[in-house]
Amino acid sequence: MKVTFITRDGDKVEASASAGDRLLEVGQAAGMPLEGTCEGQMACSTCHVIVTREWFGKLPEAVEEEEDMLDLASDVQATSRLSCQIVLTDDLDGLTVQIPDDSVNAQSF
Repeated sequence: MKVTFITRDGDKVEASASAGDRLLEVGQAAGMPLEGTCEGQMACSTCHVIVTREWFGKLPEAVEEEEDMLDLASDVQATSRLSCQIVLTDDLDGLTVQIPDDSVNAQSF
């Protein structure tokens, strides 16, 4: 399956993924600035992405803990999610997400 990341500069980066992969790891493997400091434990918002509107409704609803973490993220949009909480399924083949303008992977410094 394919996932498309739209970078801060507007470039599109396609990544290959498999059902069961978490979007966080797919993005990291594609070089996206998704830090994921808490390693998917919903204790940070460093893996924040903005899901395109056409795909947002196909995702399971965010749980309260994810919503709480998104409250701490910058540049939050109506379709914001934590990429660590998006587990890819065959129905998400072609998923497109945007990297927020303020995303920085401090682990790359």
